[in-house]
Amino acid sequence: MLLLVLVGFLCAFSSIRNSARKVAAPQIKFVGDDNLFVTQETVSKLLIQNQETVTNKPKDIIDLNELESALNSNPMIKQAQVFMSVDGLITAEIEQKKPIARVSTNASYYIDETGSFMPLSTNYTARVPLVTGYIEKNDLENVHVIARKIQSDEFLIKHVVQIHQNQDKTIDLKFRSHDFRIHLGHLKLLDKKINNLKAFYVKAMKDKTLDNYKLVNLKFDKQVICTKK
Repeated sequence: MLLLVLVGFLCAFSSIRNSARKVAAPQIKFVGDDNLFVTQETVSKLLIQNQETVTNKPKDIIDLNELESALNSNPMIKQAQVFMSVDGLITAEIEQKKPIARVSTNASYYIDETGSFMPLSTNYTARVPLVTGYIEKNDLENVHVIARKIQSDEFLIKHVVQIHQNQDKTIDLKFRSHDFRIHLGHLKLLDKKINNLKAFYVKAMKDKTLDNYKLVNLKFDKQVICTKK
């Protein structure tokens, strides 16, 4: 009986002492890319509970779910997880969104890999294709499809610097080193059109005729129609 009482007392004492332990300054870890669109300072400001910093607060009043929700509400953060160790050290693991295109119309912002809106960062600028034309923030699917295609294709990511969406939602591309316009049309049979573009490029490079064209029309899946300057 004495042993049980002693064990119970020690457990209760340990629990009370542990809950009263003060929280140390949070540790912030970024997962994935080294390019920081959101800074450690910004994350620290989001780690606020009841309008006060969590540092030096008792462990038992820290709501980790509330801290995670605050971090995940930031439009530059894809996912955040917050943990607390036994000794009161809070760790926030941050995965940032990855931009794949930058819209530049009447508003400027990124489109991330999921097709969602992502604001520009004052801390870092991503080198991604520029998107122009008729773009609505709540209707990014069309541009997202072609931007994802560019990101996943070694040839396209090397050459494409601009995506232009026309009023009828057809797509034009612009290459880095050539001034001709590439008209994809609608994105149906996109893979076949891209293969046609690659075949045209290789042939025109061999013939040294790339700079002779002002338009490369790929809207027909079985042919490439070129307009000379």
